[in-house]
Amino acid sequence: MIRHAAAIIIVLLLTPSWVTAQGGEMTIAVSSADVHKAPTTTSPIIGHAGRGAQLHVTRNVGDWVKIAWPAAPDGVGYVRVSLGSVANGTVTTAPSARDTAPATTAAVQAPPRATASAQVVPTDQGSRLPVRNPQPKPGTSHMFGIGARLGGPAMGLGVGARVWAHGRLGVQVEMSRYDVSSPIDLGTMSSTDISPSVMYAFNDHVADYTWLRPYVGGGLNFYHSSINSPVLGTDLSDSRMGSQVFGGGELSFASVPQFAISTEVSYRWFNAPSAGYDLGGIGISVGGHWYVK
Repeated sequence: MIRHAAAIIIVLLLTPSWVTAQGGEMTIAVSSADVHKAPTTTSPIIGHAGRGAQLHVTRNVGDWVKIAWPAAPDGVGYVRVSLGSVANGTVTTAPSARDTAPATTAAVQAPPRATASAQVVPTDQGSRLPVRNPQPKPGTSHMFGIGARLGGPAMGLGVGARVWAHGRLGVQVEMSRYDVSSPIDLGTMSSTDISPSVMYAFNDHVADYTWLRPYVGGGLNFYHSSINSPVLGTDLSDSRMGSQVFGGGELSFASVPQFAISTEVSYRWFNAPSAGYDLGGIGISVGGHWYVK
């Protein structure tokens, strides 16, 4: 049942948003439109465009448009389609006053004036981009998330919370449940593991509809186990501490920006209470986090 549900979730998330090539210009219809680093509302805001600003559109990404934005490190940004109208593209736009004017009337329309706080920057395509902040604003997204994980050195289920600070550092706390059978004395061990860890994130990789955050981390593991063994005794309790290091990546999609899938490879040091009850070594786990901030 768990494997079927996980397969359905992964298939849904791996279905990308429809992306088509675009051209034309977008005219901002609100007082100030946020320009994001990626086509998600949780991605960092790298600038603002004032009312009447004309932005050169290079691609339509579902509910977003990809625009030329010279202030960004990669020269592009993303704006919600609902914040303006796009001309000469496939995005449906509302008719303007010029479109509804009588054919016999020669309408002379002055170019839109940038807001007082915006600076007009010409691009190679000849469009004019209002930029309030020439440099990207610092900030992070996907700061606090809660979720679940599956896997480890021994197959187990767990829940956890993850917090990313204003930088590359993060803190994670997970609680997992493992059931291990010993091939030596035919006993079983049920273990609850609480794992606080620190993490470090590398540079993000942002595409039109995906956002990948690679990271590494390490921390401690606190185990409380109940062992039912014909040799050691029945219902023997055991508590001990271990450690771990891990590395992986967190992947988000434009269609579900609040949700991120994580895949990790870890190595745990665990002093088994008896032969056959080992929770150490190399492990692979898959998890998901829903970011509420």
